[in-house]
Amino acid sequence: MAQYLYTHKRLDLPGIGSFILDPSAVVEAEHPKQGKPVQLEGVSFENNSLVKLSPELIAFISAQSGKIKALAGADLESHLELAKQFLNIGKPFMFEGIGSLSKLQAGGYSFTPGTLITDKIKDTSAKDTSNSITEEPATDYRTVFYAKKTATNWKKPLVILLLLAGIALAIWGGYRVYKKTTAKNNTTPVQEVKKEETVLVPDTATPLNKDTAANAAAINTPATTVPAGNYKFVVETATKDRALKRFSKLKNMGLAIQMETADSALFKLFFVFPAAVTDTARITDSLRKTYSPPGMKAYIEK
Repeated sequence: MAQYLYTHKRLDLPGIGSFILDPSAVVEAEHPKQGKPVQLEGVSFENNSLVKLSPELIAFISAQSGKIKALAGADLESHLELAKQFLNIGKPFMFEGIGSLSKLQAGGYSFTPGTLITDKIKDTSAKDTSNSITEEPATDYRTVFYAKKTATNWKKPLVILLLLAGIALAIWGGYRVYKKTTAKNNTTPVQEVKKEETVLVPDTATPLNKDTAANAAAINTPATTVPAGNYKFVVETATKDRALKRFSKLKNMGLAIQMETADSALFKLFFVFPAAVTDTARITDSLRKTYSPPGMKAYIEK
């Protein structure tokens, strides 16, 4: 801020006032003796809390500090807020290279000139400053600052990359398993899952061919006699064509499936084997899940 005052002869600070430097004041003094301070002369202060922040000031600070204007503006605002806090509690605040301000009881501020900063400032052209102001207006620096505060964290992209790689690997693995399973199913006969070992009773009879199964299905058969201690578990009731295909399939799988019909319209597919009374419900449910078509219930026929 001191360097800006030396160059532009006026420094406006919102909520505080303005520092004014006499154009004839000398601010490029040589050091007559090493370490000896030089008093700043020709500077005055005007109390004016309504003064607005100059866009040129932010551009100047940005050029001298090497920071972007948004960040330079945020730093300047923080510095001014700190100055106001000191002044409001009755403490003097020193503006380096300009002087100190103290708040009066009657209001306003008293100013005491400070020492000159003789460090050489960077040479910035009016053209560069003008272009910078056009690119980033000082009135919008808060919005720009928060909008552009997007420091790249290499860890987050790496985590996302690893996550995507994991998903891709899982999809690829699932596809390979699917292809392998499909190929296996295409080369081996399909067999139904046998969920309950107690219901998979092999049949010792010779599997029926299509002609034998058709003849058996076309004949009305009497109700099957169930031996004592055995139960008749009906897994499906279907029309002739459906029953014939299902019967042949289960029979050729080596299962003790049986079929009967009373009127040649509906055919029952069932198993007969011994079971304890306490196991009948579990066996019925297992048969339904394994051999009954969707929507049909297996049951015990007495």
